Amino acid sequence: MRPIKTDLARQTLQTHTGALGMRERRALILCDGQRDLAELVRLLGQDAPLLVQRLVSAGYLVAPSTQQAVQPPPSGTVPVTPSTGTRRSLVAAKVYLSGMLELQRDPEAAHHRGRLQARLEDEALLEALADAYRFLEGRVAPTLAGRIRDRLFEALPHAPLRRMQALLDARADAFLS
Repeated sequence: MRPIKTDLARQTLQTHTGALGMRERRALILCDGQRDLAELVRLLGQDAPLLVQRLVSAGYLVAPSTQQAVQPPPSGTVPVTPSTGTRRSLVAAKVYLSGMLELQRDPEAAHHRGRLQARLEDEALLEALADAYRFLEGRVAPTLAGRIRDRLFEALPHAPLRRMQALLDARADAFLS
C-alpha cells in the first residue's frame, strides 16, 4: 500500500491548523504515493500502519483502489506488532515517563516520579506508570497526551503492554462511574 494525501490533507498542511498533532502532520508529509507501508514503518515507527489507518479513516489519506487497505485492529485492543530493531522494556517506559514528569516541575509530578523510581516489582511499576500517565493526561494538551501514550506503548514489552491497557481502561471506567 502506498497512501496518497487527499485535498483535505494538503489544505490542512498548508493552513497549519491545530487539527493534527506533529506526528500526524509528519505522516501526511511522508505519504506521497511513493513510499510503501514498510518504508513508512521504518521512518515513523512500528505504529505507522495504525497511524495511516487513522488518517485514512479521517479522510486525510487514500489508499489506491488497486491495493488492499490497512485493516484497523478490533475495537478495544492494543495493536501489537513484532519488534524490529526497537528495544522494549519496563525500564525504558519508566525512564520515558520519568522524563516527562520532570518537565512538569511541580510537587505532584515529583511525587509520581518518585513512585516510578521506587517501584521494583513489575505489577507495582505498571500501576505507577498508569497513575503517572493519567496524571500527565490531566496536565497536558490532548494531542501531547496522545503522543505520550503512543511513546509509552512503544516502549513497553508486549505482555506488560496489554496489562497497561487494562489498567488505563479500568481507571477510566472508575473515573466515569
